[in-house]
Amino acid sequence: MTQAKFEFAAMPDAEGMFGPYGGQLVPPHLKKAMDDISEAYDKISKTEEFQKELADLNATYVGRPSPIFHAKRLSEQLGGAQIYLKREDLNHTGAHKINHCLGEALLAKFMNKKKVIAETGAGQHGVALATACALVGIPCEIHMGAVDIEKEHPNVTKMKILGCKLVSVTAGQATLKEAVDSAFEEYLKDPTEYIYAIGSVVGPHPFPAMVRDFQAIVGREAREQFLASNGKLPDHIVACVGGGSNAMGMFTAFLQDDVHLIGVEPAGKDIETLGQHAATLTKGKPGAIHGMKCYVLEDAEGNPAAVHSIASGLDYPGVAPQHSYLKDLGRVDYQSATDKQTLDAFMTLSRVEGIIPALESAHAVAWAIKTAPTLGKDETILINLSGRGDKDVDYVANLLGI
Repeated sequence: MTQAKFEFAAMPDAEGMFGPYGGQLVPPHLKKAMDDISEAYDKISKTEEFQKELADLNATYVGRPSPIFHAKRLSEQLGGAQIYLKREDLNHTGAHKINHCLGEALLAKFMNKKKVIAETGAGQHGVALATACALVGIPCEIHMGAVDIEKEHPNVTKMKILGCKLVSVTAGQATLKEAVDSAFEEYLKDPTEYIYAIGSVVGPHPFPAMVRDFQAIVGREAREQFLASNGKLPDHIVACVGGGSNAMGMFTAFLQDDVHLIGVEPAGKDIETLGQHAATLTKGKPGAIHGMKCYVLEDAEGNPAAVHSIASGLDYPGVAPQHSYLKDLGRVDYQSATDKQTLDAFMTLSRVEGIIPALESAHAVAWAIKTAPTLGKDETILINLSGRGDKDVDYVANLLGI
């Protein structure tokens, strides 16, 4: 594989901008709080004490490094490219979310914060953050849409067992966007004593960069592991994209390489009908949401549009500013998978390889299932299997009448 000539400016710059995206679109009193977090992160994350504690916890608590698995039966069944899975589903708490939640909880501890506040969609970020806060001994409050609470009952139960305060959000569509709004409202009550632990590479600076940095361990591991086992880099690397943290964590290590990077968004029920999908990069346009400039799905009045995905964790009308920038640069190929393709991929991986994926991750699996037969047998696809499907099994069983 030849080295490609991809040249990027620093991402983000000193103002938290990824090209024209990102920044801090917040009121003055909240800007100070964001700047304080940014300054603390820059200082604390570089200390030997912080780095050693995080590394130890990643190894002995999370179970890193997560392995890469060659899905031989699925590859043989499909024909064409060989499919590999980066097994983030094997992490403690069942997804990639623990990677940045541990970092955020440790940062909160080092900053002497009194409460950690966050939103969650599918509940994976909520479970991971409640876990990390229990570990470091800081109270945790999670805001979750009422629709998602009903849909993701196993994760709701876990959060309660772990001791977090769970706030049911009933406004609007009662899903992820409203959960973010609600959590921000609570955070604004005391941004000095509280910290908002954003669950993806979104929001005002420094969160898009900070969450990416904590997630980048995924790509660093994968690059080293794949080279060691295959003697070359993957030809194609694919990950689902809602906010975009698991994809950004994987892609960051490969941005300078001649590797095809694919982000798969939710085409939902109908990608041509606003409100029936959450394919922000595919169908949205540059705008602003939740303190950042990024691609946004907007309604006729210019407000964030209603969105839909079978996967609660991808049900968001915005997207990471860095993904927005990479789309404009053409460095990442953003595609989509429908609810039906995702559900089929969920069942196929479960029954062919004995691995039940999260519905979010199944979007990436769907792309691989569709694409592998069109590629040569000497080509490779690496899927970031960002989470396991324990949380989704009851929902899927009801959908399919299992």
